[in-house]
Amino acid sequence: MTERRYWLMKSEPSDFSIQDLKAAGTACWDGVRNYQARNLLRDEIKAGDGVLFYHSNVKPPALMGIAEVVCDGYADHTARDPGSAHYDPKATPDKPVWYMVDVAFRAEFAQPVTRDALRGRPELADMPVLKKGNRLSVQPVAAKHWQAVLEMAGVKDPLD
Repeated sequence: MTERRYWLMKSEPSDFSIQDLKAAGTACWDGVRNYQARNLLRDEIKAGDGVLFYHSNVKPPALMGIAEVVCDGYADHTARDPGSAHYDPKATPDKPVWYMVDVAFRAEFAQPVTRDALRGRPELADMPVLKKGNRLSVQPVAAKHWQAVLEMAGVKDPLD
């Protein structure tokens, strides 16, 4: 088995929130339409990896909880659905263009860990979500950052 890796996945709560994932139990992380994030979903993110669930485009933006990747990357079917907001006419069964993974709910933080709170921790200064201009909806999280966030949230690692 490969070593567990960690990721941050952003979602606007009006589209899909931590509460939506909690209610579903497991859901596909679809609709990613950035090539760099797509490559992570297709090539890097694997079942067993941890996910920090981040609510974006809200005030304040914050980490809301933890999910676990339960299925490696596969073709995003919404790209081939003309009725989907994520439709891409370039996507075909032979050349899917876009990928997704399945994630399962593992924990909701009692209190959101805000972006400002993250900025207040020197050990998180190099966390990609805090870097100016980094707007990727899927991004890597170092193990040391994962542990610091869990400490801030006051939770034990639900993936252990």
